[in-house]
Amino acid sequence: MDHEIARTMALLPQLDFAQPAAARARMTSFIKILAAAGLRPIDEAGVEVKDAEAAGGVPVRIYTPRDGGAPRPAIVYFHGGAFVLGDLEFEHPRCLEMARHTGAVVISAGYRLAPEHPFPAAFDDCWAAFTWLFETAELLGVDPSRIAVAGASAGGALAAAVSLRARDCGGPRICFQLLIYPVIDDRMITRSMSEFRSIRGWNRVSSEHMWAHYLGSDRDRVPAYAAPARAEDLRGLPPAYVMTAELDALRDEGIQYAHRLIEAGVPTELHHYPGTFHGFDTMSRAELSRRACAEHYAALRHALKESGDAT
Repeated sequence: MDHEIARTMALLPQLDFAQPAAARARMTSFIKILAAAGLRPIDEAGVEVKDAEAAGGVPVRIYTPRDGGAPRPAIVYFHGGAFVLGDLEFEHPRCLEMARHTGAVVISAGYRLAPEHPFPAAFDDCWAAFTWLFETAELLGVDPSRIAVAGASAGGALAAAVSLRARDCGGPRICFQLLIYPVIDDRMITRSMSEFRSIRGWNRVSSEHMWAHYLGSDRDRVPAYAAPARAEDLRGLPPAYVMTAELDALRDEGIQYAHRLIEAGVPTELHHYPGTFHGFDTMSRAELSRRACAEHYAALRHALKESGDAT
């Protein structure tokens, strides 16, 4: 493992998702430590940031690059946090960087959290933010033919679920889905789920608590909009970029979902990073972390440009 990656992994807090309030407080403290160590830089240069509300009162944060003109492509971003923690501040640095490096308007959605608000609350909020963007595209200077969805971890599950619903409903059209070490399968039957029971970053024990909070007591009929791996047919979904990390309990379900997308005829890139942990791309200034982010942004730029060229 890269020594910078290893150093950052050693700093990761062991969050107890059995106690959501305590996990939220611990993560807030950890983010402050990252900022103090210079591992969470916030650079708003070149990006206009504005908070607003989508349909139904869903909070959103709009990141608009200051250079260039309208209409621009857009990316609807869903933060991670195991469906249990996180808000508009949680991945603020990532959204700033994403807007700056892609030239797209980034819409970050703040959704309701479990266990206070189990499924489908978060999914409904993310869908509302996504459809609101289409309805207000002209006002925001957005080209509705070039809208992607993106998310990390639990946000990856939400991005995949929104992609499924858009397909099932016949629109609005999504041109690309970026799934970063996504949560995909509530059944937890992969090798990596068995192998990484208590590893730092993300592990099986945390997954067990996450799904219990998000799904509640009814686990007999889990819909694909909650756990995208449950979808029987992946045909007709938007082109995808899936990223996985080696030392991550979510590794194999992400790889399997990417393989299923490929088998279903969906143009898909799978990028697996050996020697890395869940969240490595946001918590380290290592060369490998910077390369992973650069590849995300390059994939988004290409997809958004290709979609524009096709219209």
